[in-house]
Amino acid sequence: MTVLPAPGRRLALALGAVVAMNLPLGTVYAFSVFLRPLETELGLNRAALSFVFGTAVLFFTVGMNVGPLLYRAAAPVALLAGCAAIAATGMALAAAASGLVELTLGYGVMFGLGGGGAYVLLLQGMNLMLAATGAGRRGLVNGFIVSLYPAGAMIGAPLFGWALSAWGLRPTLAGLALTLAAAGTLSCLLVAAAGMRLEPPAGAAATPVPAGGRAIFWRLWIVFFLAAAAGLTVLGQAHGMVQAYGGGAALALFATTAITGCIAAARIGGGFLADRLAVPLVMGGAHALALAGDLLLLGFPGPLVSVATLAMIGMGYGVISGSTAAAIGLYWGEGHYGRMAGRLYIAWCAAAISLPVLAGRLFDLTGGYHPAIMIAAGANLLGLVIAAGLPAAARAARSAG
Repeated sequence: MTVLPAPGRRLALALGAVVAMNLPLGTVYAFSVFLRPLETELGLNRAALSFVFGTAVLFFTVGMNVGPLLYRAAAPVALLAGCAAIAATGMALAAAASGLVELTLGYGVMFGLGGGGAYVLLLQGMNLMLAATGAGRRGLVNGFIVSLYPAGAMIGAPLFGWALSAWGLRPTLAGLALTLAAAGTLSCLLVAAAGMRLEPPAGAAATPVPAGGRAIFWRLWIVFFLAAAAGLTVLGQAHGMVQAYGGGAALALFATTAITGCIAAARIGGGFLADRLAVPLVMGGAHALALAGDLLLLGFPGPLVSVATLAMIGMGYGVISGSTAAAIGLYWGEGHYGRMAGRLYIAWCAAAISLPVLAGRLFDLTGGYHPAIMIAAGANLLGLVIAAGLPAAARAARSAG
């Protein structure tokens, strides 16, 4: 019979597995660092590269929705190993790409599919462990987990900038492929040591669903979508956006790193606030912050202003992301966590193939990002209004039916 470590140590091991896997996966948010090298190496324009980024997000979402269907197909370690192998192989294919098709298949389809599957498997397992051990502040923990993606980009952006200068595009992408393989191996070992499971124990009571769950879901979906449309535009193109507003290469690289760091902190903050304040207050305030950034950038365009205001837009998205991760647990509970997260992250996918792709196209046509920021302002204003209709007390909204 397998003897598992104490609950506190199991939680630490499980959280270590989440960190190990999600940090390198989060470098997807540092994609803007590769824009100019890819344009030069493969002869692609900004709209085509925005399509690659959008495809990656699309298949991250596919992976997050396929993952919950596989809970009973194999052990957690085997499922995680398969997802990590797909992601690493895809990045290796991207490193060898000679054109848009290979880059999209490797970076977009395979990296996205494996990454999304790994993400939702670990998120589901972690929430079941939090419930089983009676750990408090689950919103904060979930906010921390979703912060790992921008944190990975914050670490990856300067490393990529250095590696691109020292070695070039293809060796940098190949190095990322090896990192993904190593991270997947470490995460699998930690998952096994923690005894992580993907379904509640046999005989456990079914998790109740919230009253009016369908209306809650769609309001939350739209609020998340509108924030993500603006935030992913910043995350995917921050490097190029700062340069478009007059910033140099050094400032653009600094901005990419700093903005992803701000978003990571905001995601933790969103989860923390959702443990203590009403969900509509947290989400409405986040959209208001992003809207203020939109309006300031429209009124006072410039390199330094762009860094500060793009960070505000990104932080608004970050708070929404962290509070959404917390809200899933508050509204639907840990038993349904992975399934509902996958459905809600369809909003993230839709956002990634909407404004970020449109912003790339508008940049190709106009040479700037002013029209995209105007659209983002409208999205954040609408998100603020819709967030007000979410239930104020999530736990009180639960029903046994």
